[in-house]
Amino acid sequence: MPKSCDVLAIDIGAESGRVMRIGFDGNSFQIDELHRFPNVPVMAGGTLYWDVLRLWHDIQTGIEAAGQGLAGLGIDTWGCDYALLDRDGELLGNPVHYRDRRNEGMSEQVFERVPWRAVYQRTGIQLMAPNTLFQLAGMVMSDSWQLANADCFLPFPQLFNYWMTGDRSAEFTHVSTMQIYNPHTKDWDYETLGAIGVPTHIFGDIVPPGTRLGEYQGIPVFAPASHDTGSAVVGVPATRSDFAYLSSGTWSLLGLEIKEPIISDASFAANLTNEGGVEGTFRFLVNVMGLWLVQQCRVTWAADGHDLDYGQLTDEARSAPPFVSLIDPDDDLFFAPGDMPARIRDYCRASGQPAPESVGAVMRCVNESLALKYRYALDRLTAVSKQPVAQMHIIGGGSQNNLLNQMTADATGLPVVAGPVEATALGNAIVQFIALGEIANVAEARSILAGTVGGVTFEPNHDERWQGAFLRFCDMLDRQGTSSPA
Repeated sequence: MPKSCDVLAIDIGAESGRVMRIGFDGNSFQIDELHRFPNVPVMAGGTLYWDVLRLWHDIQTGIEAAGQGLAGLGIDTWGCDYALLDRDGELLGNPVHYRDRRNEGMSEQVFERVPWRAVYQRTGIQLMAPNTLFQLAGMVMSDSWQLANADCFLPFPQLFNYWMTGDRSAEFTHVSTMQIYNPHTKDWDYETLGAIGVPTHIFGDIVPPGTRLGEYQGIPVFAPASHDTGSAVVGVPATRSDFAYLSSGTWSLLGLEIKEPIISDASFAANLTNEGGVEGTFRFLVNVMGLWLVQQCRVTWAADGHDLDYGQLTDEARSAPPFVSLIDPDDDLFFAPGDMPARIRDYCRASGQPAPESVGAVMRCVNESLALKYRYALDRLTAVSKQPVAQMHIIGGGSQNNLLNQMTADATGLPVVAGPVEATALGNAIVQFIALGEIANVAEARSILAGTVGGVTFEPNHDERWQGAFLRFCDMLDRQGTSSPA
């Protein structure tokens, strides 16, 4: 067997992180999980922070566990959040969590200075409360001393790269998600940033995925697709071009891979987003609230003495009656941490539906609503892009939820291929292997994945009840005025 080339893929999501040693021997990938750790935010003084030093400690622990013989390492994380450095390169406070209350009302403040249509035309990014643009606006409006004293802005994964290598650049796929990047000029959106009062000197060079940033303990450090969805899409084992992907985790990111961003009246009206990908592609997608709903339900029930794992929650949902109550997963009511089962019941009562009381009823409501929102989002994406879809790939941790996988197939009428679970880490590693010359391109990597990683296919049952539920779901969104966020 040819000697394996090994790299380290460090993947940090909003709920947990993992350090994976991934080898490639010319024919297949080998995955070895070295360290998995929770990512727990901290509330202090009324502000919700990321525990960035704890994450740095866990990154170092994983690197130490890897031992010798690494050809590279790369870090990817969730989007939106960032760190600020002072002129001495020191961190100006813990990075604030995108679910912190400081973002409330900031979109309105921004749009008083720059109309929403102009922001979308410049960035191609959908309207969402946690977008970096609104976080920075919150710092401006509060006359933040940190922003006033900042010398460097670093997207979240680049903070760790800076601590490892001293490099202060920002990677394209991550920057492109923040609503402060202009794909027309291929640079920061200085026009909007300046209009809302953000100091523009703090923004540095933007580099493409695959860039070598330096070394850490003798290991080459690469910028992979450092936005976790960017890496996840690279790890889709697709053998055809007419596919949609669903990166399923705390957030569900459902989209298409396209060659150029689609920034039009139709995409604006549908609130669709354009995020950068690998090899010059773009991810034309929709963010859906995702398994955050399940995670918060689980936390609430555990605090009440009912500590159920995800498999048990799925079993409870499977046993509950179907199509009783539905919610819009993206309603503002569900954004902040808290008693999610109570909020779901409140939503159902307010919309004239039975309030789900049991664990199974709540979980059934969440899973069915997610599947229907996926169809709703996919219909918008295909209508605007005119790109046909014959198959959906579900990747990430949520691909282990066989009930939701089947519901998604039934709701969309498409075959669903579930897996790999670790698509993000694989995609992270693949970009490194391409940079190292071990793999030619993403297409070759996906062909290898399809032949070695495999996946479970869920065929749609074509149950007519799903069509009735979808019409009811759309009517609910129309009545609540949430069908067109723009």
